[in-house]
Amino acid sequence: MSDLLTVRKLNASYGPTQVLFGIDFSLAPGHITAILGANGAGKTTTLRAICQMVRTSGSIELNGVQLVGKSTESVVRMGVAHVPDGRGTFTALSVEDNLKLGAYVRRDRHEVQHDIERAYQRFPRLAERRHQQAGTLSGGEQQMLAISRALMLRPKLLLLDEPSFGLAPLIVADIFNIMRRINQEDGVSMLLVEQNASLALDLAHHAYLLETGTVALSGPAEDIKRDESVRRAYLGY
Repeated sequence: MSDLLTVRKLNASYGPTQVLFGIDFSLAPGHITAILGANGAGKTTTLRAICQMVRTSGSIELNGVQLVGKSTESVVRMGVAHVPDGRGTFTALSVEDNLKLGAYVRRDRHEVQHDIERAYQRFPRLAERRHQQAGTLSGGEQQMLAISRALMLRPKLLLLDEPSFGLAPLIVADIFNIMRRINQEDGVSMLLVEQNASLALDLAHHAYLLETGTVALSGPAEDIKRDESVRRAYLGY
C-alpha cells in the first residue's frame, strides 16, 4: 500500500533562518505518526511546512500529489486539516459557528449538520455549550472544539500540534482516547507533534525524533517506547 504522505529532503525556513535540513519521513494510510523532539527541534515547523505556511523546498506528496508550491488554502482543499498549538479557535464565534466554519470548503451541505451532531456525541461538553462563545470555554473545551472543527473538513490527514499542552492530565487522557477512537473508527490518518513523548508513543504507530532540524531516529512507536537507552538519551523519561 502506498504511503498517504511522503516527505523527502524537506528544508524549511523563516526568512534567512533555516529550521529543517533535508528531513525524510512518511505516513501510512490510517496510521498515527508522532514527531518528537525538544523545543526548537523543528516539530511545529514540520506541520507548517506541510500546510505551506513557511518557505520550503524539497518534496511533500499527499497521495502522490506535490504540495510544495501550493497555497495553504489549496492544501486544505486537498484534505489536510491543521490543529495548531494554542488551539486557534475563533473566540468571538459560538461553538457551533466554529464547527460550521471548519466545513467551509465542503459542498455536501446536507452532511455538515450530521457531522456537527457527531462532534457533539464525541464531546458532550461541546453540545452543552453549542451556543456559547468559544473564547469563554476552558482550555480543554477549546482543544475539543479545535479538533472537532478540523474534523469537519473530513480530512485525509489531521495535523495535531501539542494537543496536550496546558491541560489537566484527566482532560488529556480523555482527548487522546477520543483521538484513538477517531483513528480506529473513521480511519483518519494523523501526524502528531507532542512534547509528552510517553503519551505520543502510546497513541502512535510510528515515530520520528527530530534533533535541530534533522531526523535523529525513527521506528515503530512500540520499539522506541521499549528501548531504555533511546528513552534516556532522547526522550527524557
